[in-house]
Order: sequence, then structure tokens, then C-alpha cells
Amino acid sequence: MKAMPAARRMSHSFCIVLLLLTCGALSAQDQQHRIRNIVLVHGAWADGSGWKGVYDILVKDGYNVSVVQEPETSFTDDVAATKRVIAQQDGPCILVGHSYGGAVITEAGTDSSVAGLVYVAAHMPDAGENEADDGKRFPSDLSKSGSIKKTADGFTYVDLAQFHEYFAADLSTEQAGFMARSQVLNFADNFKAVITTAAWRSKPSWALVAAADRAISPDLERWYATRANSHKVEVAGASHAVYVSRPKEVAALIEEAASHAR
Repeated sequence: MKAMPAARRMSHSFCIVLLLLTCGALSAQDQQHRIRNIVLVHGAWADGSGWKGVYDILVKDGYNVSVVQEPETSFTDDVAATKRVIAQQDGPCILVGHSYGGAVITEAGTDSSVAGLVYVAAHMPDAGENEADDGKRFPSDLSKSGSIKKTADGFTYVDLAQFHEYFAADLSTEQAGFMARSQVLNFADNFKAVITTAAWRSKPSWALVAAADRAISPDLERWYATRANSHKVEVAGASHAVYVSRPKEVAALIEEAASHAR
């Protein structure tokens, strides 16, 4: 086998280096165009601490992550709390909602700085709809169980003894027990709040279906995603608390949204 002439070897090496540099530049360019700001919105009977696993992954991967703490005292208050955090971002953001938080981001996500929406086992009502009525399309096990209780002043919570079964079946007894005991009670009328403008009608959306969800029917989650033409993924065996139990899968979908939304 004849040896490659020195001049040709130098030319060949230069091409390889040029190719590597070009690939590196493209990769850097892709990274530059990636949306860096992520805003996470929790659902009913929960608080922002449930996002800790997702938060840690996203921060490690270089994202600026903010977690909204909705008071759950009214839908208007929760939308306002979300918009307050959106306003603190230094550029476009991806807005992420779990469960009832999906209705919140549907209303709050019309903000011009929101580039894309991610729904995690979440409601996605359209304008003129509310999640309570949408839930009747495919009733969940939780809605049929009688486990949703109401206080004398109109706030709801999930029965402590049944929280693990219906909300967080794929978490340990200890973790689900803590979540049950630390529930943020949600004002009952929040579930009947009517959406004025649905952000997913004008923004790209991604949807994660928790295939073993008992709080929102997986069939409803699929129906929502199909109607919105969302980029959909399913997580087999995941409970409603998928954002806690499967942070890698949830973070991966958020990062996909951040890479493709413009």
C-alpha cells in the first residue's frame, strides 16, 4: 500500500480539522438558539417543591429555571402569580404546567415572551372551556372515587388515606405521605375557571401523557394533545405525580421544547 504524499496528508488533515471546527460551530450555534429560560408551574394540591428533580436536571444542563408558587386561592391569583414570574425572565421562556397548572399556563401563556408550552399530565382547556367540564369527557378514577374533599370555606383536598393511590402511586409510601400532608388546598371554583384565550392555539406545545394517571384520565391527556397538535410523549407506568417520579423524562421533553421553539 503506497504512503500518502506529505502535501496530500497535510491537506487531508486540514479538511478533518475544518470539518471538526465547522461541526463545533454548528453545535455552538444550535446551543445559542436554544431557549434558556424555563418557568415551572405546579398543579392543584401541590407546591413548587415537587419540581426539584426536574429543576436539578435543567440547571445542570445550563437552563435558567424559575418555579412559580401559586396560592391556589383563585384562578385569577394563580395566573397573576405565573405572569409575575414570566415578567422576571430576561428573554423568551418555555412555560411548563402540571395538572391544574395546565389551565393556568393556557391562560398566562399568551404573554409575548412565552415561546412554547409544555403540558405534563395536564389540562389543556380551549377558550370558553374549563377543566371541570373537560374532565367529564373522560372521567378519571379520582373524580369517581369520592376522595376529593371540601372544607367549610370551599377549598378542596385529596383524602389523606387515598392520596398515594390516586395521585402518586409510583412514589414511595413515605414520599406520597409527605405530599398528602403538605397539600396546598385548592379553591373549588378554580376548576371551573373559564379560559379567555388559549395560548396553545398560537404557540407550539408539547404534552406528556402519564399512562397510569388516575387523577386525570390518560385518554383525556391524549385527546388534549391531539386537539392541540402537540408533540406528544407517553411515559408507561407513570402516575399523576410523574413530574416527581420521572424527572428525567419530564426534563427531556422540556429540553426538546427549548431546542425547537422559536
